[in-house]
Amino acid sequence: MYALLSLISTIIEIYIWLLIASAILSWLVAFNVINTNNRVIYMIGDFLYRITEPVLRPIRSVLPNLGGIDISPIVLILLLYFVQKLLWEVFAPAPIGY
Repeated sequence: MYALLSLISTIIEIYIWLLIASAILSWLVAFNVINTNNRVIYMIGDFLYRITEPVLRPIRSVLPNLGGIDISPIVLILLLYFVQKLLWEVFAPAPIGY
């Protein structure tokens, strides 16, 4: 059971890093620091968009419009950390007296 929890926890951590990379890449594209005409940048951006957008879209539909600020990645990261902690607490509780 510990190995499965560790695997799920690692997958959650990797997804959190992908969310952070997606947010940073979107800022760099928005401020014209990098150009999406570069094929490698376009492929990385497309991959990150396809991985993160299906999960972020429902969160964006629930959150109020804050103008140009998108806090949906922050909300999702907090939810993922909550799920990760919940899984460890439920399926691998700390020993008594610890």
